[in-house]
Amino acid sequence: MAGRASVVRIEPMDGGPTLRLPARATRGSACFDLAASAPVVLTRGRVALVPTGLRVRCPPGTFLEVRPRSGLSSRGVLMVNAPGTIDRDYSGEVRVPLTYLFAGRYRIAPGDRIAQVRLVAESPAVFRRGRVGPVASRQGGFGSTGR
Repeated sequence: MAGRASVVRIEPMDGGPTLRLPARATRGSACFDLAASAPVVLTRGRVALVPTGLRVRCPPGTFLEVRPRSGLSSRGVLMVNAPGTIDRDYSGEVRVPLTYLFAGRYRIAPGDRIAQVRLVAESPAVFRRGRVGPVASRQGGFGSTGR
């Protein structure tokens, strides 16, 4: 996708200090890393809404998709509603729901990268009631095609 970059407006909450803006880890990164703005301790079986200290405003016709970081998942930290969606009209703080799979605790410090975001163009759709019609049918779902 060549061309000019879309501008996503970022505002620190509470006139916050110099918070870490979403940034690519490398030039080839597909997504921008989101960082925690406060310390959080994750424990097994609990979901913590980890704050980023940021509010965002996407350009018209777009929204942000929040995705987990593979480095965290390999350490037992999972994003609960992956991928998440930040609608264009949401005006609150971006928070990331994380949980921990292992016994003990996992500590997140301010500035730790906790998720990734990417800007997505909306695909307007119209849903209409009607007959679906014949298709090559496969109804097993949830892993029915094998491994």
